Amino acid sequence: MARIAVIGAGMGALAAAARLAVAGHRVAVYERTDTYGGALRRFERDGFSFDTGPALLLLPAVYRDLFVKTGKEPLESCVEVVQVDPSSRHVFADGTEVSLPNASRAGVVAALDEGLGAGAGQRWGDFLVRAREAWDRTRRPLLEEPLWPNWQVLAEREPYPSVPHKRLLRTRRAGTLAEIGAWELRDPRLAALLESHALGYGLDPRAAPASAAVLPYLEHAFGIWYVRGGLRELARAVYERCLARRVEFHFGADVTGVLEKDGRASGVELADGSVAEADFVVAGVAPGVLDRLTTGSVVRGEGEVLAQPAAAARLTLLLALRGPRPGGTAHRTVVHTRDREAELDALFGTAAVNPSPTVTVLRPDDPRLAPADHEAVTLTTVVPARPGRPHGDLVDHMLTVAERAVLGLRRRLLWHEVRTPADIAEATGAEGGAVPVPALAAAGGRLLHPSNSTRLPGLFTVGGWAHPGGGLPHAGMSGALVAGLIVEGPEFRGSQ
Repeated sequence: MARIAVIGAGMGALAAAARLAVAGHRVAVYERTDTYGGALRRFERDGFSFDTGPALLLLPAVYRDLFVKTGKEPLESCVEVVQVDPSSRHVFADGTEVSLPNASRAGVVAALDEGLGAGAGQRWGDFLVRAREAWDRTRRPLLEEPLWPNWQVLAEREPYPSVPHKRLLRTRRAGTLAEIGAWELRDPRLAALLESHALGYGLDPRAAPASAAVLPYLEHAFGIWYVRGGLRELARAVYERCLARRVEFHFGADVTGVLEKDGRASGVELADGSVAEADFVVAGVAPGVLDRLTTGSVVRGEGEVLAQPAAAARLTLLLALRGPRPGGTAHRTVVHTRDREAELDALFGTAAVNPSPTVTVLRPDDPRLAPADHEAVTLTTVVPARPGRPHGDLVDHMLTVAERAVLGLRRRLLWHEVRTPADIAEATGAEGGAVPVPALAAAGGRLLHPSNSTRLPGLFTVGGWAHPGGGLPHAGMSGALVAGLIVEGPEFRGSQ
């Protein structure tokens, strides 16, 4: 039985802690804030309740597996997980609207043909077939196995099977997401649909590799899910599973250093000067924090994959609305920008704030989130992860854009709260509130994340800034990988 110190109580760290505890180890979690869950926080006021981080769940099978492997109670005995249908409603720049059914390729094809014109659905359906091929080629090395020592193979090979395209007497193949939209989808609305999946993670579609096609594929193949009461309930359930497996939690415990003895990690030092000795240390922290806790050159050496900082963060508005949620309202509506180039320049260049940003509107059908005959609505948009950047004008722009999806929004508005990237930074420690992206192949390896193992024996990394990258399912997978590496050793090769 080993002593294991876990730094941070984000979802990847909690997943690792639960798995390690059920394997018989003594696990203690040290969290600098006063609660668990990382970015999965909750804001409550006047009977309204909001998720302030992620609000929808992909690949719930990851957390079903966690609960099966760590106890007798399945996930659905602890939280209520429901499919969101339609998975999303899209309002495009030209005013066209379309609602896409959840996890139904045939239904999506029919909806796009009806909403965007004959042939649109078929082009999107054909794209999903190619995206599935990219998924099949990369699923195991990017999600289910520790990062390959010869990770350069993933960095150099583009797994997406682009369609040949003749341009200026030359045959070209799409190498970026934007080129897929322009050359294979051939409709600005389909391109906007495609690119919205990358923008949500702060990826510039003009630079994101074609392999990013797996992001929309994941949603269409496995569906979008919601946890009744909000996704904070999932964090609660995982935390309680950890407690049931006798994981110790120390909140308000700021780790200031990783201890080293005889060339391996030997515990952690806390801000109050106390020391917690351990046989293994699991760090669920952002890259900059990890560098401060260690000598960065010891943890990540020359030639190894280094996590690239995300290009963007998220700005969130929490809206308390008078009046009930209208029947038939979509849970999620994406209102696309009316000026794509202005949006990309504002996010990834030096341009001013775009007055028409892409805004995601979340309107869950959940009576637990608002008083009777009222509605809790959340708006999110992507913003640059630049500390100190003001967001005042953008708040008003977001409300204006959201009025295209929520009729009478300003008239119904009782109050609103703003959650800035600074709030995300406070919860997660990520500089500028940056959002980590899932690991993606190609692109020279710049979208791969550091291995869960480090150059310092006994020290492992977990969570969105480690392999396999950002996103709730990826965090759960990182917890499984770290637990496997500690329990089975460096020969561990992932789930079979």
